[in-house]
Amino acid sequence: MQNTTLSQERIDLLEDRAQFVRLETIRLIEIAKVGHYSSVFSCAEIFASLYYDVMNISDNPAWPERDRFLMGKGHAAVGLFPILADLGYFDKSWLDDYTRLGSPLGDHPDMRKVPGVDFSSGSIGHALSNGVGMMHGARMQGLDFNAFVLLGDGEMQEGQVWEAALNAASHKLSNLIAIVDRNGYQLDGKVDDVIAIEPLDEKWRSFGWEVHVVDGHDVVALTELLRKVKADKGRGKPCCVIAKTLKGKGIDFMETEPGWHLGYLSPEDSERARQVILSAKGARQ
Repeated sequence: MQNTTLSQERIDLLEDRAQFVRLETIRLIEIAKVGHYSSVFSCAEIFASLYYDVMNISDNPAWPERDRFLMGKGHAAVGLFPILADLGYFDKSWLDDYTRLGSPLGDHPDMRKVPGVDFSSGSIGHALSNGVGMMHGARMQGLDFNAFVLLGDGEMQEGQVWEAALNAASHKLSNLIAIVDRNGYQLDGKVDDVIAIEPLDEKWRSFGWEVHVVDGHDVVALTELLRKVKADKGRGKPCCVIAKTLKGKGIDFMETEPGWHLGYLSPEDSERARQVILSAKGARQ
């Protein structure tokens, strides 16, 4: 059984990498001149937990037994690219040309151009179906890996998500783990004002999934849960983790303003945001 207790050293690493994601997101969006700050900030700890602890990966993106990561909310790719560069999938200099003409790094991830990306996402609603397909393929080939699928909570309004959920439960795809970034907002406002999705946990259970709810910014609770879920090979059903998060987490004026789903910080606000993040990092050390 996999150890599910985190050392203080690992906790410090995960918290540091989450703040690294936020800082790099600000830097890269300064290059692009527009981007999705708050959508990245809500899932920064999820990125850190998966890539620096939970998933089995290597610097060879073609390794057949690697765990797969699929991101339904592809507009948060600006927060994923710095992690892939940090882990050696491509040269860090690529980041300096983010979204520039000829760069492989665009606003959404392209698996044909970016090493380490397992799924090209843009229009939401398709990631879980692809994760289901990967799990069927793994079963047919006798491969033992996990597919982690990060979904936005607004994505729960897409019918294809629930078709995939039915298929996964029917075929007992226990190595499929969906993570819902439940930050409460989508482009047009509050998710439940656009199309209400609660009770979300009961919906997933009724579709035949094991369900857990966790604080998506608590790296200890999040990582220990994901470790346990991954290690449980006998549950006989796919698993959904509903991560309660805050859109724009870490930057006060983004946490209270849903308009930061897409935007651009002025130089003054950019520096202000950096200092807030650096201050939070310093307080943890």
